[in-house]
Amino acid sequence: MTSSNDASARAATPYRATGTLKGRTLLMSGGSRGIGLAIALRAARDGANIVLLAKTGEPHPKLEGTVRTAAARLEAAGGKALALVGDVRNDGDVAAAVAAAVEHFGGIDAVINNASAIDLSRTDAVDMKRYDLMQDINVRGTFLLSKLALPALRESVHGQILTLSPPLNLDPKWAGMHLAYTMAKYGMSLTTLGLAEELKDDGVLVNSLWPCTLIDTAAIRNMPGGDRIAQAARGPEIMADAAHAILSGGAGAAGPLSGNFYTDEQVLRAAGVDDFRPYSLGAPEEQLVPDIFL
Repeated sequence: MTSSNDASARAATPYRATGTLKGRTLLMSGGSRGIGLAIALRAARDGANIVLLAKTGEPHPKLEGTVRTAAARLEAAGGKALALVGDVRNDGDVAAAVAAAVEHFGGIDAVINNASAIDLSRTDAVDMKRYDLMQDINVRGTFLLSKLALPALRESVHGQILTLSPPLNLDPKWAGMHLAYTMAKYGMSLTTLGLAEELKDDGVLVNSLWPCTLIDTAAIRNMPGGDRIAQAARGPEIMADAAHAILSGGAGAAGPLSGNFYTDEQVLRAAGVDDFRPYSLGAPEEQLVPDIFL
């Protein structure tokens, strides 16, 4: 979860931006909480326009925040926000979100594929409804939102797609640990690989971003022993800063402009950050839990 004290979180961040997202329009799937909200808040502090398409329109008993409370926080942080209650699995909701972003803010400069479902069950144990959910949100939702936003992205001089998905690591270890989830996350990453190639002459940059360590989110804290596990994680601000560097053009030193499977540390090192301790929640760096797929 993002710190409720955005000012203190910002003061503790070692990242110093060289670019800005002021006036740009970002369309994000999810974003009511966690990493997505942190990314949106970082953009809002620049004065960006953020369109959030998320399912949580009413308070959830186990999850903090709604798409409307998130939008209010973005406005308070200095951005402009449009809250849309909808499901990335629904073609009509996604088409309406793209249309609303264009109508409300005049275009779309970046799509952030943040919405994702997780189930780390092994094959014998995974429920097929959960399998379908992960395929529908992670793979189909990423593909659909990217696809429908392409005409607007081609019109922007800053057109980008950023997907929160891992490198395509074909070490059998990862498929063997949680095949259903691995397939779903790699499906998101294949979208990055394919669209980067498909759009290379269209001026639209396509990249993925993944954390090197566990990130403190509601998904982590809702796991058995989640509060203890979260102490060995970093705060979502590290992903927010890395996403900002990519979207504002500050990640160029980390590699080519498109077709990258960035990690948060890789991007921030290229942006001049050499001390990641301020992003940790208390555990020493050597005790942080590495994220999967790396």
